[in-house]
Amino acid sequence: MARYRAAPAATLRIEPLDALTLIYHRASGMTHLVDSPVPELLALLAEPLTLDQALAVLTERFDLVDPDRDALAARIDELIESGLVERL
Repeated sequence: MARYRAAPAATLRIEPLDALTLIYHRASGMTHLVDSPVPELLALLAEPLTLDQALAVLTERFDLVDPDRDALAARIDELIESGLVERL
């Protein structure tokens, strides 16, 4: 089963800007302007987790009533494409 991990913290500069967050990814030289839940996902994936583990933690931490596994998988795939998360 695949596990996911955020890019190393040393390669990211994360700056909250009101409701949005600015993330500079040093490895790619790209800057990303994101909203929730991206910063929360990156913090959660500081340690490698499977999709189901990540969903369980998010459900508990944010008291999600109707967690959507497919939506989380799609968001993680977007983060993989951007280089902010890697599949192990």
